[in-house]
Order: sequence, then structure tokens, then C-alpha cells
Amino acid sequence: MKNLMSSRRFVAVVALTWLMLWMSRTALEANMAVHMIVQVPLLIASGLVLAAVVRPHEPRWFADADWLGIPGIVLVVFGTSFWMLPRALDSAVGDPWMDAAKFLSLPLLVGLPLGLSWRRMPPLGRAFIWANFIPKLGAIGGLYLGAPVRLCAYYRLDQQATAGWMLIIIAIALGLSWFIVVFIGWPRHERQRVSPVGVS
Repeated sequence: MKNLMSSRRFVAVVALTWLMLWMSRTALEANMAVHMIVQVPLLIASGLVLAAVVRPHEPRWFADADWLGIPGIVLVVFGTSFWMLPRALDSAVGDPWMDAAKFLSLPLLVGLPLGLSWRRMPPLGRAFIWANFIPKLGAIGGLYLGAPVRLCAYYRLDQQATAGWMLIIIAIALGLSWFIVVFIGWPRHERQRVSPVGVS
């Protein structure tokens, strides 16, 4: 019963988040940086939360088919790559059907498989994904920043430059964080146990 209630709460959170993003899509998509760095990650995050609900009920055959998490992560890579393209962003803003496709594909074809497949992937595979994703993010940011013309018809050149800078900053932050985790490790504070007074 407890697990059922917890699952329902997770589903309610996902549905509420998705609905709020859908209702505020016009405002969020008015700015290119907000579109890419706020709306898109939140849609993916809703799929990650949904994965926590699906995981306990995942069929065995499905888990076996997702060998080492590779099929799911390949789907994630293609999904994120597509929605980073200027043409895809333009289509989402100008075409309600493409916008609806984005709202369905990012949670279900990116966030959900990411939440299910990432745990199955070995550490070396995860490192390979990070080593490719971070430079790609920076490269796309550099493309947006360095392009002398607008790449998206619905966004101004200054918005394009802002989005480029934000993507580069995020890539640098992710790269530094990954370096610290892999080569240095997060600092661990050991808690000292204090013996009760009068007890040796």
C-alpha cells in the first residue's frame, strides 16, 4: 500500500510538472536560452521521475533487451541531439504539433530511458557518454555564439548569443564537476562519535 501511494505521488508530480510546462510554454519558448536550458531539462527531468515509478514494475524481458543500458542510452543521445538542432527549436516554436512532439518525446524517449538505462551501464560506458556529451554541449554553444547570422528564425541574434554562452558555461561546469568526481573525489567528512559522559 505504501509503495502504491508513493508511486501515485510520483505520477502526480510528473503530471503536474508536465501540465505547468505545457501551460507556460509560450512564455518559456519566447527566449532561446530559457527554451533550451529551462524547459527542455525540466521535461527530461519529468521523465526521470517517471522512471522511478516504472523501474519496480519493469518487465524482465525489457531489462534483458536493454543490454548494459546501451539501447536506452542510444535513444537518449539521438533525442537530445535532435532537440538541440536550430531547425528543431524553430519547428517547436512555429508548429504546435512539433511542440507537442517535443513535450512527449523528451519525457518518454529521453528522460524515461535515461532513468532506466543509466544504472545498467558500466562505469566505463558512463564515462564515455560524459566525455562525448560535455564537448558536444560546448561545441553547440560555440556554434550559437560564433554564428554571424541567426540560426533560428524565431530568435534574435542576441538571444542566440546568450544561449551559446549559457551552454558553454554549463559544459565547463559539468566538465569541472566530472573531473573532481573522477580524479579527486568529493570531500568526505567523518563524523566523530562522542561517547556518553561516564561511559568509557
